[in-house]
Amino acid sequence: MRKPRDYDAELKALEDKARELKTRKVQQLGELVIATGADALTAEELAGALVALAETKDAGKREAWAKRGAAFFQGRARRSTPAPDRDTGGAQTQPGSAQPASGGTGAA
Repeated sequence: MRKPRDYDAELKALEDKARELKTRKVQQLGELVIATGADALTAEELAGALVALAETKDAGKREAWAKRGAAFFQGRARRSTPAPDRDTGGAQTQPGSAQPASGGTGAA
């Protein structure tokens, strides 16, 4: 005879995994807000910008934003590796992101 499946345990495991993934997504979104410097905006400004982005149907604008976002991530990857030429750029980014990161960590 086969052992019966414990559907309740499997469902609970899936719910736990879904909760963990949602928590990670929220954390990563917060880290992105800090990394982009958007944490300097008020909550109302940030929410307004996100609502405008979500409501935008213009494919050209969305594509331009996507390219700009990709360039942001590529620039971060290059900056985190060897960046002797970008030392001043990194110095400007670090103080701005270091202060909110400590504030964000305490808030989380």
